[in-house]
Amino acid sequence: MNTSLTARRSILLAGTISTLMLAHAAFAQTMPADVAKQAPVAAPAAPALPPGSPLIGRPEGNEAASKLAPVAAPPLAAAADKLPTAALKLPPGFNIEVYASGIANARSLRVGDKGTVFVGTRFGNKVTAVVKKDGKTEIKTIAEGLYRPNGLAYQNGTLYIAELSQISKIENVEDNLDKVNKPTVIYTDLPKDEAHGWKFIAIGPDNKLYLEVGQPGNNVLHSPAHGQIRRINLDGTGAEVVARGVRHSVGFDWNPVNKQLYFSDNGRDWMSEDVPQDELNRVTKVGEHFGAPYCYQGDMADPEFGWGRKCSEFTAPVALTGPHSAGLGLRFYTGSQFPAKYKNAIFLARHGSWNRTNKFGGDIIVYHLNKDGTVKSSEPFITGFLVDNKYIGRPVDVEFMKDGSMLLSDDWNGAIYRISYGKARTATR
Repeated sequence: MNTSLTARRSILLAGTISTLMLAHAAFAQTMPADVAKQAPVAAPAAPALPPGSPLIGRPEGNEAASKLAPVAAPPLAAAADKLPTAALKLPPGFNIEVYASGIANARSLRVGDKGTVFVGTRFGNKVTAVVKKDGKTEIKTIAEGLYRPNGLAYQNGTLYIAELSQISKIENVEDNLDKVNKPTVIYTDLPKDEAHGWKFIAIGPDNKLYLEVGQPGNNVLHSPAHGQIRRINLDGTGAEVVARGVRHSVGFDWNPVNKQLYFSDNGRDWMSEDVPQDELNRVTKVGEHFGAPYCYQGDMADPEFGWGRKCSEFTAPVALTGPHSAGLGLRFYTGSQFPAKYKNAIFLARHGSWNRTNKFGGDIIVYHLNKDGTVKSSEPFITGFLVDNKYIGRPVDVEFMKDGSMLLSDDWNGAIYRISYGKARTATR
């Protein structure tokens, strides 16, 4: 090839490219402003949600869903004269009064042998004791510097405290409430996930301590250490899984007739405003699987993890407790103060929904059982915490006193109520 011809062609090509580049630059500089404004601009990326965030899975671009998020409680406990007892509705013959107030984020309740009421908290760092003496109410801090001490259990003078990732005990806790011994850690083999990490605990008829380990997120395919109820000996040894497929239970108790374990379980969010419903379950044998995250409410395969699975593989709930109702603490009634129809019935506190446009729950509901332990019927017991789609209180846990009256915690207002049957008495504040 002629080298001089090749050189001339290369120079011509370079000149053409330069001319085109200069023309493009000139065109860009002279482009009308209205045309320039139409040029697409990449939107800034949304900040990543932290692991386990309840907002993970929220549908993008959905205006209604974008308005839904967990409902934050007021930062301070309500004053006693601001509590909503007058707005609450109970069956005829029942009375409600303020038992204690000023306990921020009051959650789990346990009653000691001497009548002391112990109170746990999800967001605080201490365990509180409520003492009635000479007609007055005293509130004492018996342990502090803790991390999410939500779960409490009590037996034979010993208080057990469940934090995010450990369980401790305080022996002879009522002997000197003004100078209680520091908690002694008995169990630490727990995940440290914040999502659904707060614990509920109770001591069963087998003299073992039961605890729940929730899923570490809204709906996740988790490790074998999550999504379960397990039990340990009272010294922290002998851990054993009792139930699997549990998304997040914050309440359980044993049927006084057949000793079977019943537990509340909160269904997943962001599938729909109306499904899945939350569950009331019972354990009839060790090792049963209750579906999560593969199946919810006993008959609804999860759209992400349900592929290749059948809901018939898992134990179905004995009752559905409403869409996103957040059933938490539950207790069987074994006292004698309430009318006979409530004997051995389940009282369930429904904290109330956040994953719905129209809120649901925020009440106490009663489940009456058949002799075989199945649910015969249900009925409302306390309503009125939800007014005009806004909460004026949120029930968390129920507990019964020796006289057969009921205690109910309200973490929204930082209060405990007492419910009794019969002649009303003067409220103690």
